[in-house]
Amino acid sequence: MTASPHLVVFTGSGISVESGIKTFRASDGLWEEYPVEEVATPEGWRRDPERVLHFYNQRRDQIRKAKPNAAHKALAALEQDGFKVSVITQNIDDLHERAGSRHVLHLHGEILKARSSVDARLRYPLPKGGITLGDVCDKGSQLRPDVVWFGESVPLFEDACDIASQADFFLVVGTSLAVMPAASLLSYIELDTPCALVDPDADSLTPPGVLAVNTNAGEGVPALVNQWRKQGNLILP
Repeated sequence: MTASPHLVVFTGSGISVESGIKTFRASDGLWEEYPVEEVATPEGWRRDPERVLHFYNQRRDQIRKAKPNAAHKALAALEQDGFKVSVITQNIDDLHERAGSRHVLHLHGEILKARSSVDARLRYPLPKGGITLGDVCDKGSQLRPDVVWFGESVPLFEDACDIASQADFFLVVGTSLAVMPAASLLSYIELDTPCALVDPDADSLTPPGVLAVNTNAGEGVPALVNQWRKQGNLILP
């Protein structure tokens, strides 16, 4: 039996912005109200944990109200058709999962989980509500958002590299390929692996040898997926 084609998708904030989730770097993004060093660094957490918790509680409320868009749904539909689809995402939302994708690796953590401040192995789901000062883990330490802050290591990066190396087609969606170490994932795919980038600014972002799809995720991803579903294989248009 022939193995199913393996699509590895690397997604950034651009795939979620169409679901109403603000990006970090846009002019109307979240950092307009909160300096990054105050709410997304270990130093900011030590200085004012209450402010950090408030920021992520606001984001958590925003993400719970958001819904998967056409790009999220298209990737899940491809998987349902028998393709092997692995999603590596920089996003901390759960929109891929809610759309139906079953194999999602969150490089930068998951906002709908809390974790211990002293033992990263202790994680707790947050089906509702948020985190407040005084909420503690099983070891008695204050809970923090289960996200990777600037200046922290990316513990799942090696797992992501391993997944990327198995791709029959590598699809990048909605990311500038500027955030390291995640942006270096392209160097882990096989040299002859076809690769495409879907983004309104794809022409200016795309490295040599990568197909630029100059449109937003909600249009570009379903178009590619519909073609692959008809063909039964992952080939460039």
